[in-house]
Amino acid sequence: MSFLKYLLLPPQINILLILAGILLWRRFPTLSGLAIVLSTLSLLVLALPWTSYWLRQSLEPPQPPSQEELAKAQAIVILGGGRDVSAPEFDWGDAPNNATWRRLVYGAKLYRDTGLPILVTGGADQQYERPEAELMANALEQVFNIPVKWRESESRTTAENATYSAKILDRADIGTIALVSQAWHLPRAIPEFTQVGLKVIPAPTEFASPPPSGIAGWVPRAYYLRSSSISLHEWLGRGYYRLRHRMDENTRTG
Repeated sequence: MSFLKYLLLPPQINILLILAGILLWRRFPTLSGLAIVLSTLSLLVLALPWTSYWLRQSLEPPQPPSQEELAKAQAIVILGGGRDVSAPEFDWGDAPNNATWRRLVYGAKLYRDTGLPILVTGGADQQYERPEAELMANALEQVFNIPVKWRESESRTTAENATYSAKILDRADIGTIALVSQAWHLPRAIPEFTQVGLKVIPAPTEFASPPPSGIAGWVPRAYYLRSSSISLHEWLGRGYYRLRHRMDENTRTG
């Protein structure tokens, strides 16, 4: 399923359509030519800084929480965002990837501001020995000297993050959390946590940065293509979760 999901995203989908156009050129020259042109043009458009910026902004919630909002939280929940395998600069083996580090940095700041206990959530696929939650806890404790109260290490999706974290927090009689993730990811994560009975105060980080000024904002670059692909992946994820929730509701009412 994961492999098929990534085939639907650029640049993989563009490359597949271009290859299909080349292979079918003799039989369907008009259709093949259209597929090649549109795939190439869309690849260039998605690599533009302004396209990347617009796609990222379309996903983002409002600004970070105020001190008044944070005062209502009982705990800080930091979502795992992936790992770097065999990171040589640390003695942990694997280490949090850049997206997760950004969440950890902001979670550390919130802890300094509030003193609230921290839950880190993230499991591991079968090919990994150590769950993300353990790597995140190592980072917070060894790099930032910040204690981690709870480690949720079974989840592999955002929905499972919410389900398993809620069970841990329920035992601690905690119902309101500050939820930390990228600004573009939180709008999908929040409904998962509210659905399991938690009240969520959004704590977004890594907002979209404005593109370069002048002509540089219209020059395609691989960095912005990757950013656009991440945004499209997030929209795809939101669509999947909405469909799943609708099917669950129909099952319950049916």
